[in-house]
Amino acid sequence: MRNLSPTEIDDIIDVAHALADAAREATLSHFRTAALTADTKEADRFDPVTVADRLSEERMRAILAARRPQDAILGEEYGARPGTSGLTWVLDPIDGTRSYLAGTPTWGVLISIADEGGPIYGLIDQPYVGERFEGGLGRATMTGPHWTRPLSTRPARPLGEALLMSTFPEVGTPEEGAAFHRLSRQCRLTRYGTDCYAYALVAAGHVDLVVEAGLQAYDVQAPIAVITAAGGVVTDWQGNPAHQGGRILAAANHEVHAAAMAVLNGA
Repeated sequence: MRNLSPTEIDDIIDVAHALADAAREATLSHFRTAALTADTKEADRFDPVTVADRLSEERMRAILAARRPQDAILGEEYGARPGTSGLTWVLDPIDGTRSYLAGTPTWGVLISIADEGGPIYGLIDQPYVGERFEGGLGRATMTGPHWTRPLSTRPARPLGEALLMSTFPEVGTPEEGAAFHRLSRQCRLTRYGTDCYAYALVAAGHVDLVVEAGLQAYDVQAPIAVITAAGGVVTDWQGNPAHQGGRILAAANHEVHAAAMAVLNGA
C-alpha cells in the first residue's frame, strides 16, 4: 500500500462517509415507492437498473469531482473516469438491485478506494437498516441505530459448524454451482439472498463463509477492505487476489478459508 499522510487518510475517510450519506438519501428517496420501475441491462436476462442506481452514483461522482478530482473512478452505472493520483474510487450505487426492487432491506451501497495493489479502505452501507461497516486505513467498525462496535471476524471452528452464505443458489456456471453445493453439504447452515450484507456479517463475526462467482470489481472491493480489516480473508477460489471480481471466497479466518478452498477445488 502506498504511503498516505494522516491528513490524506482523514480526507479519504471523510469523503467516503460523505459519499455514503449522499447515496443513502438518493436510494431511500425511491425505495418502496409505487412508481419504482427498472430497465434491464441485458437482453437475454433480467439485470435490473433503476433511477435510484443512477441517481446514487451521479451524486457520489459529483462529490468526488468537487473534493477528489485527482482520483480515478470506477462505477457500475457510468464506468471509468481516469485520474492522476494513483487512487481509484470503486462505486456500486446499489448492490442488490433485485432486492431493492422487491422491497427487502438487505441491499446496500459499496464504496472503496484502491491503489495499484487493490482496495485500501471500504464501506458497506445499508441505507434502510441504518448500518455502516467500515474497514481499512486503521479502522474496523460498524455503526448503526442500536450500537457502535468494532468489527472482528469469527475464530476458527470446523467446517461442519460453519455458516455459509451466497446471493444465488445457482452460484455461476453449472460447474461452479456443483462446487458450491459440495461445500454447502459440508457446512452446518447455508443461507441465500442478502447480497453485500453477507460480507458485512462475515466482518461482524456472525458468518464463516461467503462464496460467489461471476462478480465484478465494484461488487467486491469494499467487502474485501472491510473483511480484511476485521481479520478475515478474501481471495478467489484458488487463493489469489480477488479485487477484480470473478470467483469469490470470503472467510472469517485462514483455517476455514483453507478448508473451504480444498472442497471447492475437489479435494
